[in-house]
Amino acid sequence: MRNERNEADTRATLIDPKLRAAGWSDTQVAREHFYQRDLKYAPGRIILVGNRVQRGEGRKVDYLLRITESFPIAVVEAKAESDPAEAGLEQAKTYARDLGVAFAYATNGHNLIEFDFFTNATRTLDRFPTPQELFERWSQNAGPSVPERTCQAAEARGLYYTKLDKRSNPLLHPYCPESLCGKRPFYFQEVATREIIKRLMWGQRRVLLTMATGTGKTYVAFQIIWKLARSGWLQRLHPERPGRVLFLCDRVVLRDQAYNTFAPFADGASDPRHKIEGHPPNLTRDLYFGIYQTLWSPDEQGHRLFERFPANFFDLIVIDECHRSGFGTWREILEHFGSAIHLGMTATPKQDENVDTYAYFCAEEPEVAVDPERPQRGSSRPPAYQYSLGRGIEDGFLATYKVHRVRTTVDATGLYLQEALEQGAEVFIPEDVEPRQVYTTPQFEREITLPDRTREMVRHLAGLLRRFGKMEKTMVFCVDMDHARLVARLLQDEFGPETGLSNYAVPIISEEGDEARRWLEDFADSDKKAPVVATTAELLSTGVDVPSCRNIVFMKTLSSPVLFKQIIGRGSRIDSATGKFWFRIIDYTGATRLFDEWDRPTMPPPEPPDGPQTAILEGTVFHADNPGSPRWGSRERAHGP
Repeated sequence: MRNERNEADTRATLIDPKLRAAGWSDTQVAREHFYQRDLKYAPGRIILVGNRVQRGEGRKVDYLLRITESFPIAVVEAKAESDPAEAGLEQAKTYARDLGVAFAYATNGHNLIEFDFFTNATRTLDRFPTPQELFERWSQNAGPSVPERTCQAAEARGLYYTKLDKRSNPLLHPYCPESLCGKRPFYFQEVATREIIKRLMWGQRRVLLTMATGTGKTYVAFQIIWKLARSGWLQRLHPERPGRVLFLCDRVVLRDQAYNTFAPFADGASDPRHKIEGHPPNLTRDLYFGIYQTLWSPDEQGHRLFERFPANFFDLIVIDECHRSGFGTWREILEHFGSAIHLGMTATPKQDENVDTYAYFCAEEPEVAVDPERPQRGSSRPPAYQYSLGRGIEDGFLATYKVHRVRTTVDATGLYLQEALEQGAEVFIPEDVEPRQVYTTPQFEREITLPDRTREMVRHLAGLLRRFGKMEKTMVFCVDMDHARLVARLLQDEFGPETGLSNYAVPIISEEGDEARRWLEDFADSDKKAPVVATTAELLSTGVDVPSCRNIVFMKTLSSPVLFKQIIGRGSRIDSATGKFWFRIIDYTGATRLFDEWDRPTMPPPEPPDGPQTAILEGTVFHADNPGSPRWGSRERAHGP
């Protein structure tokens, strides 16, 4: 009786030889038709035990088969010779879904089962398919979802084709090398890049990419354009001239970040990039970076800058944060360049407030059932690719979070104006506003100013910062500019004397002016000691990368799930340099009620530590002079996602 091989021996003596016999190389030197062994594609969720960090189990595939370095096509799950091949099939399918590949294989070295995601069925094989066979099957079945006439037009111009040629096929063309970019794409960035390029090759003109803040939308856009440009695909749209791209934002800081991300396009001889900063337009570059406000600006004759560009000047327009800025005042700009491909990018899922954005960019996507098991829920047209905050946390690419919910009693019960005045509370109501009898949180600092409430919140926040670490970078989101200035001043008074910092807390309420820009740059720099706290109304909600930020504080009410997701994304980046793997959300206004499944990991939370739980702490803070009336008290409870 022979000894049956364990999994490692099965792979070495049975599976590897069969892969090589089918034409898959076990070396990556050629960078085509190769397989990767034991590829760990997700590092594992960050788990908090108290304030200590540990990693959950990552996700690793036994074999990932690649047609080229930038085009994986199948996964293989290996089992020991004594196990049935079927035992690895569901795992293989899970990995294939994650990695966006069309074929999954499970084998024990003797039996080989294939799952084909085009047919959603299995079959038993006696050998692995060759790279050419798999790519041909993929090409035949990964058919376009755009109208047939559009596809025929694209094919007639040589834009929709399935050549196994990595030089001219943008799907197979290499990514920007790590030596130039400084990093390689994560697995979900690869999937996003392929899904977008695939649609463009099929002739789709409007495409949407939805990826949570901190997951690299701009980097994905860069890799898409790198592959389209370097493979020659963009120029094949019109062989007489180079392809031209516009990266369109609504903030200077976003424009400049994108411009810097695209730096690998520049070489010693030339730089195809150009920042659009005013009249007259420069028509000699290939990669343009601009903001709506500049393109909308008129010259002395009243001609707006975007009108000075020919309508067919751009082939591809990337609209950053498209949920916020493409469908109001600026829609005319997009309409002027309507013949270009429009690639929208957003960090938020479909909500009532951005339904027009999804309708515009997803109109050419196929309809799919919202819930296949409950057809009565209807159908929708999803974006080309989605990657949520919760999934990023689950995979371990984004920082996890704890939530501290804090409510002053005046927020919990409302402010009775007459009672507050009788008690001597400091209250300011604009002269032209009719006073209310009762005010609740949404009106505070909007219709009525309560300096006592703000001071109490700042005192409480100062206590938390002393407990957590007063030098931890913190963003405080306030109602308006005046509120942001007040909170910054009060926090500066709390910590300036003891830290010796004249700029411990600063209001960043405008990106205009040298001082504001310097504050913003210093706050975002992990190596700069100060500012430590930045207060703002809206400015920091998008586009500002502060990886070391550990505290996100809500002192303003929110009704917009989109804005809420943008704001909590400010803390979601991991910063290994400062040891930041998680962040706190400190909520004084009930904003965290807007959490939904997009924000939460799908994995169950880790099991609690072994041993008895000896205590739970919960309390209410009372005013020392009036313990019977906790008007400015607070209640705090902390928990994780």
